[in-house]
Amino acid sequence: MTAAVIGIALALPTGLHVLLQNAQQISGSWDGSAQISLFLKKSVSHRQALRLARQLRKRDEIAKVSYISREQALQEFQQQSGFGDALKALTKNPLPSVLIVQPALAHSQPEQTAVLLEQLRRDIRVDVAQLDMQWLKRLYAIMDIVRRGLLVLAGLLALTVLLVVGNTIRLAIQNRRDEIVVIKLIGGTDAFIRRPFLYTGFWYGFFGAILAFIMVYTALLLLSGPVEKLALLYHNSFELSRLDLDTTLILLISGVMLGLVGSWLAVGRHLREIEPG
Repeated sequence: MTAAVIGIALALPTGLHVLLQNAQQISGSWDGSAQISLFLKKSVSHRQALRLARQLRKRDEIAKVSYISREQALQEFQQQSGFGDALKALTKNPLPSVLIVQPALAHSQPEQTAVLLEQLRRDIRVDVAQLDMQWLKRLYAIMDIVRRGLLVLAGLLALTVLLVVGNTIRLAIQNRRDEIVVIKLIGGTDAFIRRPFLYTGFWYGFFGAILAFIMVYTALLLLSGPVEKLALLYHNSFELSRLDLDTTLILLISGVMLGLVGSWLAVGRHLREIEPG
């Protein structure tokens, strides 16, 4: 039961961490998450616009550049606006050429995107550069809140594990009180008496981490099917990522360390209270 409680306490932050990683992966794969629209000046010719697009594609901070000519923009506007007949009466095309710039994933942070936007805006061929920075900032703000909340939850559950292990070791010490008194009478040191209880805390933490791994893996396995079906409805091939090696190692090390620390604190406190009378 102690190992199960530890497993549940470790599984909650671990599962939320994996879900947060998947959410970041989804947000990073959204095509429109940080697109910069460059509306070129009307004096810029078709050849000059293509040259600018080739120059931008060579930059490391830019992943993709799409070019929309004035004719394509007018045709798309006619199809989507519902004013097709009215637009046919125009003698000149009022729409400019547009370059859709997709920043690279490594440079998609709001601060980095703002710097890129300012650099592109200073180009003499660009009339207007637009980016929905407010939407992007809100997205990363939500991610940051979730990340900080996860840290707080992990801290509270780590304290819970320490209390559970400490209470279990305390009960074990009380049950073996007579044995501890006899060992002290024949010259046994506190370090000698402490060692088996530390082993106990180690195995509690280890098996709790194993149970947490099984719980999280099973939960992700049950969620993977519905998530993939939902992604297919949006014409996306997203797959729910599982526990990676780094997360698994951190989970095991955290469980073992919490078990050792909890048992060390409990033994250090209660062992001093037991002395031969």
